[in-house]
Amino acid sequence: MSISSINYSSSVLGAQIRNINQQLTDLSTQLATGKLSQNYSGMGTNEGFAIAGRSQLSNIAAYTDTITNVNVNINLANTALQSLTTIRNTVQTGSASTAQDLNVNGQTVAQNTAASQFGSMVGVLNTQSGNRYLFSGTAFNTQSVANAGDIINGTTTQAGFKTVMAERQAADLGANGMGRLLQTQPTPSSVRVSEDVAGSPFGMKIAAVSSTLTGATVTGPSGSPVSFSVDLNGLNPNDGDKLSVQFTLPDGSTEQIVLTASTATPTPAGSFAIDTTTPANTATNLNAALNTAITKLANTSLVAASAVTAGDNFFNTASSAIGSAKTSQAATPITGATALSGTAPSDSISPGFAAGDTITVNGTTLTFVNSGATGNQLNVGDSIQTLMSKIDQITGTSKPSTVHGGSITINTDDAASLSITTSNSGALNALGFGSTQVTATQPPLRVGSSPASSATTLVNGSANTVKWYQGNDGPGSPRSTAVARVDDSVTVQYGAQADEDAIRQQLQAIAVFGTFSTSPTSQYAGGQVSALSLRVTQSLTKQPGQQHIEDIQTDLAMAQNTMKDAGTRQTQAKAQLQSIIDQAESASPDQVASEILSLQNALQASYQVTSNLAQLSLVKFL
Repeated sequence: MSISSINYSSSVLGAQIRNINQQLTDLSTQLATGKLSQNYSGMGTNEGFAIAGRSQLSNIAAYTDTITNVNVNINLANTALQSLTTIRNTVQTGSASTAQDLNVNGQTVAQNTAASQFGSMVGVLNTQSGNRYLFSGTAFNTQSVANAGDIINGTTTQAGFKTVMAERQAADLGANGMGRLLQTQPTPSSVRVSEDVAGSPFGMKIAAVSSTLTGATVTGPSGSPVSFSVDLNGLNPNDGDKLSVQFTLPDGSTEQIVLTASTATPTPAGSFAIDTTTPANTATNLNAALNTAITKLANTSLVAASAVTAGDNFFNTASSAIGSAKTSQAATPITGATALSGTAPSDSISPGFAAGDTITVNGTTLTFVNSGATGNQLNVGDSIQTLMSKIDQITGTSKPSTVHGGSITINTDDAASLSITTSNSGALNALGFGSTQVTATQPPLRVGSSPASSATTLVNGSANTVKWYQGNDGPGSPRSTAVARVDDSVTVQYGAQADEDAIRQQLQAIAVFGTFSTSPTSQYAGGQVSALSLRVTQSLTKQPGQQHIEDIQTDLAMAQNTMKDAGTRQTQAKAQLQSIIDQAESASPDQVASEILSLQNALQASYQVTSNLAQLSLVKFL
């Protein structure tokens, strides 16, 4: 009979004891840390879910940081916009007041307030969040608006708004102070009024004439330059008969002069005297009364309208034409490499250009050919970038035209003269320009010659005029100039630009009101300030169809609401993901304690068996 080695049996028992000890150690660690294991291999089959969940939690944390940062920017922008609203209300209240007392500088208290508020508004528009200028669009590292002093007074090399306004006023008034109108008395019984130059942008324009003057003949307005005449035909009108003349002013407003024939002594204001003995004197009186009325209108309402128009010439500017292009593949955004012709699904515009089509840029014609283009020719398969390079060569722009975000921007140093036409309107529309002629918004406009009182043209003032807005003015919505991803499939747009219509119009109106001044001793001073105040008040009043500051705030509020909703979803997702991770990785204290107790009992039993075996002898075995 053979007897198995006790060493063999004890080695098996020792391995079991060591295994139990290791399990006790692992369970003790689980009890202390609350985790199933200190490494991924010990976590079990559900650890894959935990790893994926932890990755999603990391993404949510990044989105939370983004939301926090974007909210900071939006809150600062909203504070700035609210300040602009307060500034607007302050200036509007002042401009609507009836107090017209002028100080030694020829301004009212309300105008002085406006000048101060202009500086405040410029400061608000240059608000920064960190190193980001909030109202510069994509050019967030660039100061949004030039310094207030430079905008109004200019620099050593560039004219400011004050100079532009003074030039415009001189050009609109003319040398005779009658709004570029010429008045004569061709015959003893007639009066004639004409514009000085056909097509001139300056002065008052004769819009309409009506008369109830008995026996009189009214001719016009007609001709080039436009004129009208009133011939009394040697007769006297009746007491109370009227002559009405309507004028259009540079800002698009209309004013009317009404003169009434009168036998009263003294002759009432707004009337002309009927000379019952010498009818020719009645025509002379009409001529004098008309001259006085035109001169007064020119030196009051026209001066105010001129200031407003100068504001538009200076502030309402851009130097590019923008189109949002489309390709033959709706889902493919166009780039500079997109072809000018091709068959879907190629990367080309649709419809494209064909051989024989033409594009005329500022009078220079580019012709499309099938291949082998030379000189002023383009191949039908050439790229949009090739076309833009050709256009840039013709316009001589210092800033190359671009394609960005599916939009084409044609840049030019002389936007006033930009003209692009084509024989293929469909292809031009596919490039994003919705008409058969492409033009650009006006650059800063200046009076075209000196002396200004006899000038007949406006010219591009980009080279010698302060550029008030210095941020991005590219294609697309201002809101799209700052975009942030706040969830896996959610982005928000929160950009802003100081040249948006609502902001620019307010800045422009306040600049006009705060910069304009007159002679305190002028007989027309009160009328000028009154006419200007009315226009500024109207300009600062919200009009239907126009952008308002509140519209920008609404856009930003929508972005915040979108982020709030995303944050709410992410908070819920965080709880769910953490639950998944906990279920996969956490150890139940009760279960671990129960397992430890069970292992301790097993270990004790193993020790007893080992102890008994250790005492076994051959005698005892037998």
